[in-house]
Amino acid sequence: MLNNRFLTGAPVWVDSCAPDLDGVSAFYRELFGWELQRGPAEVGGYSQYQLAGRTVAGAMAMPAEEAAPSWTLYFRTPDVDATVKSAEQAGGGSLYEAVDILDLGRMAGLTDSAGVPFSVWQQGELKGVDLLNEPGGLVWTELYTPDVSAALGFYASVFGWQTTEAAFPGGTYTMVHPADGTADDMFGGVVPLASDPSEDEAYWLPYFQVDDCDGAAATARRCGGEVRMEPLSMEGVGRFAKLADPAGARFAVLQPSPPGEQAE
Repeated sequence: MLNNRFLTGAPVWVDSCAPDLDGVSAFYRELFGWELQRGPAEVGGYSQYQLAGRTVAGAMAMPAEEAAPSWTLYFRTPDVDATVKSAEQAGGGSLYEAVDILDLGRMAGLTDSAGVPFSVWQQGELKGVDLLNEPGGLVWTELYTPDVSAALGFYASVFGWQTTEAAFPGGTYTMVHPADGTADDMFGGVVPLASDPSEDEAYWLPYFQVDDCDGAAATARRCGGEVRMEPLSMEGVGRFAKLADPAGARFAVLQPSPPGEQAE
């Protein structure tokens, strides 16, 4: 599961961009209780969502012609520049050059071998988000990709990710964890794009934990968002739904099964 050990290759940060940050922040306030903390000029106005004083995500106002509204995952690396080279050698690409963010850390934007965007973070004073595996916090991730084997090969080359497979009705679900971790450090699944009719392009999907999946879906719809996939239950996992905010950024919510009922 996600945890604040923040091992190399694990998700450490997540952020979104939208043309109207005020509009989407009102949506997330209603949905998760997040409060937007505006960032200073020295970081270009980059802001943070917080819940009860703990940071859950970043946010940036971005004109639609510059970037489509979306959520982006950041994976930890001890050396951003070396990771950029590894990604390029593995068939990926760079979205922008590595850059230092004050004393907080160093980052770069990349694409994997299928063109899926993600970012990498070399920690300085900022290790990562404060809230994980609690209501309102990041709880899981999924990569939708046209070629699971190629994707796993890419991320293994760049981060050294290891895999675990679990059987479920209709197939096998492939999960990933950091090279220095164990199956207890699994943080995401890799899913064939063609297997899910609710998805039409390859991308990383963040999941945020909720106490009431059905209530979250209803709130999203009422507040101008979209329910892309209606709430669905999976034994040993919980109840989840795929949503989009009013700007169109896609994410999912998960109401986990009680601990005694969760899959091993």
